Amino acid sequence: MWLERLQRRAEAWRAQWSGAVPAPDRSRLLERVHTYAVLMRLDRPIGILLLLWPTLWALWIAGGGRPHMKNVVIFVLGVILMRSAGCVINDYADRGFDPHVSRTRDRPVASGKVRPREALSLFAVLCSIAFGLVLLTNALTVALSFVGAALAAVYPFMKRYTYMPQVVLGMAFGWAVPMAFAAETGTVPAVAWLLFLATVLWAVAYDTMYAMVDRADDIKIGVKSTAILFGDLDRIIIGAIQLGVLVVLSMAGDHAHLAPGYWLGLAIAAALAVYQQALIRGREPEKCFKAFLNNSWFGLAVFFGVLLGT
Repeated sequence: MWLERLQRRAEAWRAQWSGAVPAPDRSRLLERVHTYAVLMRLDRPIGILLLLWPTLWALWIAGGGRPHMKNVVIFVLGVILMRSAGCVINDYADRGFDPHVSRTRDRPVASGKVRPREALSLFAVLCSIAFGLVLLTNALTVALSFVGAALAAVYPFMKRYTYMPQVVLGMAFGWAVPMAFAAETGTVPAVAWLLFLATVLWAVAYDTMYAMVDRADDIKIGVKSTAILFGDLDRIIIGAIQLGVLVVLSMAGDHAHLAPGYWLGLAIAAALAVYQQALIRGREPEKCFKAFLNNSWFGLAVFFGVLLGT
């Protein structure tokens, strides 16, 4: 008798997971997992790439072209975790703004699919896992990680108080650079700070393009950004910042004594910057967003140059 009951339960379980009968609990679980994935922007990897490229620049330069594989794995996973955590805390901070912006009103927190308390809990979990990875490095890297966590936590709130939240974003994204050098070499040399500066400037340029998409909505609801601050000079200032990025990257290449192949990567990156300027010329939101997305190729071009130069 007990064997027959066990067989019936096994058959019912197989039927449920094969889709032969409804599985409401499983569907709810999968829907919940998907909602959290959307909250972490795992469906939009552009942010991961924009954070990843400067990290890889730093690891390869610090490692002389042969970084420790352990550090590569730690930092790649850390990038994914911290970018996800940044998106979560951003949506928590913007829960009062996002419902009023067409592009963001359907985000999980803004739409009520995820409660603010859940978002905070997820942020804490992601940061804790990332910190666990950092503990596998050295004391200097661990110490630097506290600054990185603080920058990630405060950035989403800066748009309430300053027209330059993009600078704080750049600092948060760029902080992986000194951490990577610390993990690889145990020090943070001058070239690390040059790469950090280049990353901050680069973030201001591409995130201003991103902010140009929402400029009209941001003005209505009182959100501050460099796109609003720059006004009609936005394209000129973005171009000047892009030039500054290339100049600082050139200085970093000189300082690190990179081979001539590095300059090929910078030349490709410069061509991409010109293309982005062409895209934002008419300030059309769709093309501004396309220019923003194109920066993943800019970061790849620089990394290509680093590979050739180390």
